[in-house]
Amino acid sequence: MAGRIEQRLQDLGIVLPTPPKPAANYVPAVLTGNLLFCAGQVSSVPGGKSVVGKLGAELTIEQGQEATRICAINLLAQAKAALGELDRIKRCVRLGGFINAVPTFAQLPVVMNGASDLVVEVFGDAGRHARTTVGVAELPGDTAAEVEALFEVA
Repeated sequence: MAGRIEQRLQDLGIVLPTPPKPAANYVPAVLTGNLLFCAGQVSSVPGGKSVVGKLGAELTIEQGQEATRICAINLLAQAKAALGELDRIKRCVRLGGFINAVPTFAQLPVVMNGASDLVVEVFGDAGRHARTTVGVAELPGDTAAEVEALFEVA
């Protein structure tokens, strides 16, 4: 039987991908005490659509929002792999976003809303979080975004 959060994902038409294995010497998530730290997830879907490129050059704000949304979905997949079930998440404490953008691109927070909005859609008020968003010169595989998360768990 699916939990409350899994049911919410299904209602939203979201299928969590199989989380990718780390590409380097790190782990995708660390659970310490009641905190789950999830490593940054990029805007790639295994075997599916990836959002690559630079905001302010070849990508629109809407494409950037889709990229951060994909990152958030990938974060939930990693969290589920680490916890076994997403209903263990009590709240999203923080998201950190890295946006692949030209130096003059000033709409970084608007792009990051793709991830923030998804987390709130899924968790409701428990999805409201602190956030940092920065523009970067490059990301792995030229992906448009990378987002990391901190969750409080039961």
